This record gives sequence, C-alpha cells and structure tokens, in this order.
Amino acid sequence: MDEPVEIGRRVQRLRTERGLTQRQLAEPSYTPAYISTLESGKVRPSETALRFLAGRLGTSYEELTTGRPARLGTELRLGLTDAQRELATGAADEAAVHYRRLLTDAEHLDLVPEQAEALLGLGDCALETGDLEDARRHFEEAERLLGEEPLPRRARALRGRAVAHLLAGELRYACYLLESAIDGLAASDLADPEALVLLYTAVIGPYIDMGAHARAAHAAELALALAPRVSDPALVAGMHRQVARTFLAEGRTDDADASLARAQSIYRQLRLHTDLAHCHWMRGYVHAQNAELVPAERELRTARDMLTAKRATLYTAQVEVELADVLRRLGRHEEAAELLSALLELDDGHGAVHAGGAHRLLGLIAEERGDPEAAEEHYVRALGLLERSGASGDLADLCRLLGDLLRRGGRVEAALDVYRTGLGHRAAPAQQIPQQSAE
Repeated sequence: MDEPVEIGRRVQRLRTERGLTQRQLAEPSYTPAYISTLESGKVRPSETALRFLAGRLGTSYEELTTGRPARLGTELRLGLTDAQRELATGAADEAAVHYRRLLTDAEHLDLVPEQAEALLGLGDCALETGDLEDARRHFEEAERLLGEEPLPRRARALRGRAVAHLLAGELRYACYLLESAIDGLAASDLADPEALVLLYTAVIGPYIDMGAHARAAHAAELALALAPRVSDPALVAGMHRQVARTFLAEGRTDDADASLARAQSIYRQLRLHTDLAHCHWMRGYVHAQNAELVPAERELRTARDMLTAKRATLYTAQVEVELADVLRRLGRHEEAAELLSALLELDDGHGAVHAGGAHRLLGLIAEERGDPEAAEEHYVRALGLLERSGASGDLADLCRLLGDLLRRGGRVEAALDVYRTGLGHRAAPAQQIPQQSAE
C-alpha cells in the first residue's frame, strides 16, 4: 500500500474526474470532513474505508491503494498459469524464459506472492534441466519472500530445496529439511493435508535410498490416509507414484503396479509429461523386479525418450541406469556399457548417486566378462561417490559385491574389512519421521 499522501492524491484525482463532491463521495458511511482529511494525506485510511471508496469511485481496492490497475495482477497470474502448463507439457528451458519474464514483471509491480510463484517455477525448471545450484537458489529466495507466511504456504519451496539436495546426492540433508517441515506443521497446529502429503511423498525416496524402509512405509501410510482430503489431482498422483516404491520394498509388486496405474491415469488426463514419464520408469522397475525384462526395457525406453524430449538431464540419467541394468541382465553387455559410460561425467557432484550406480553396473559387467581388476576399480569408484550421499542400502550392497570379489581373488583379510564396512552401513541409524497421526 502506498503512503497516505499518495492515496489521498489518488482519491482526490479520481473524485474530481468523476465530478463528485466530497459529500457525495463520503455518504452514507463517512463525513465530508473525513474525505478532506484523507485527501490531504493526514490520515491512513482503513481497509474498510478504502474498499468503500473504491466502490464509490468505480475502481478496484488494489488500484486505489497502489496505483496499479487490477488487471495487471490478473494478467500476471494468468501468465504464471500458462508457464506452469508450458513446463508440464514442453521443455523446461523454454518454460524458464517465460518464468523469468514474469518474475521481472512481478518485481516491477511489487507483487510478492507472484514473485514467489515465479521463483518456484524457475526452481522446478532448474530441477528438470539438472541445474541444482540454480534450483536451490530459486527455492531459497521463494522461501525468503514467503518468510512471513504460514508454514503450509512455504511447503513447496521447502520440498523443492530438499529435492535439489536429494538429486545432488545429499540424502541426509534432504531428509532433515523435510522432517523439520513436518515437525513444524505438527507443532504449530497447521496440519494442512496438501502440505503434509507433499512433504510425506517427498521424503519416501530419500528414506528408501538410505535403507530406511520402515520409515518410508510409515510416510506412505500417512500420505495415503490424508489423500481423500487433498483436492489437487497431480499431488495425489505423485503420492501414488512414491507409495509404489514402498510396496516394492515390501515385495508387493502387484500393489505397486496398481498404485502406478492410478498415478499414470491421472497424469494422462492432466497431460503432465514428466510425471507420466516417471510412471513408465517405475513400471519398468516393477517389471525388472519380477524378471520380466522385455516389458521392463519397453517401459524404461519410453520413460527415457519422454524425459530426453523434456531435456530433464538428471531424471534421464536415473532411468538410463535402470535401463542399463536390464540390458546387462539380457546379456547385451556392450549396449549397457555404452549407455553407462556417458553417465560417468556426473561424478562432479551433480548426480553422484547416479554416477555411483553406473560404476556399480560397470563393475558387474566387468566381472561377468572375467576382468576382476576393472570390476574392483569400478566398485571402489562407486563407493567413493555414494559415501558422500548417505545411501546406506546401496553402500551395503556395494560392500558385499566388492567383498565377494576380493574373497574370490584370495584376499580374505581385505574382504573381511569390506564386509565389516558394509555391515556398518546396513546398521546405520535412519532419520526418524514424526509419529504423527494422519488425522
């Protein structure tokens, strides 16, 4: 809101343009003296008074208090909706151009909620393109702008920051951010169901990657219980997609596939291409777990093609690791190794978990080709990458593979050391999700 002097001048100008006296403007709710004092800038009018005057003057409350035509804010919000649709159905870098223009407009108009929305969109674009530093920066700035808002309004920014750290391989910190937000909602009686489902859904992935399957299952249980109170279909679909991961961890592949089918149906209706690609990816993983390798390859290739078209670099890398494993199990070692070699450049910290997965598979391929030295080198590289991430389950599995390799080569003492390290990772304490009731 502008200062009282500016508002007063604006009221006087609009009153004069409309040919009204101070008495005509004031009646029946106020006095001519009050209008005179207001126009001279000697009083700060209440919101009630300004809304009354806006109605009498045939303008909007926003235009009277800020000088901005109300249509500018409306047009900006429509633009944000268009940009969101563009991100869902097109390329992230093109959507980012749209969001940057809208952010500039929102800053010029001093519309803080719209600035935050544009920053959240830019953060989502950066996640898709793999620009994790930019993603974190955008989400942090959005959270700063929303600092005075209730925690549910900041949930998307917090979730975005956590996903950026997760994709960078910082699993424990991602869990910390999400759990802190969930604790805050519980402690402040702001148990907004949509915010909680968003956060519970986001924490499932890092829990599973850390080997905390019981925690992941509990988060999924709470999210499912809250789902009937959520009106956003895309959020419900995302929940079903992540819940499928907990079913897989429990060996309930039929339930996982059914959950993915529900998510896939919603994403098709909403034309959310990236999320639909994630469903194809997870269904491919389900088929692979059931040793159904041909349909697994088909689903994973579909996911990869969709994500490549979206230029979603890190998500594409995740799918390619899964696809390479299926190709290896089909005996197509050359094809798998070629696919994996392109992922090794992710060693630089952006996608270290995926690069670690690529080295693990290359180690398995080297073993199957009878090259134990190359296998050992890949396993050691994978361990170095994954130790930074806190992916306890993957680390324990790698230690088993490396220990078995060393034992078969007669290096029993070295193998025992590696096995002990693996046991330590297997027993590593998991982060704890609050035992909050879904109600």
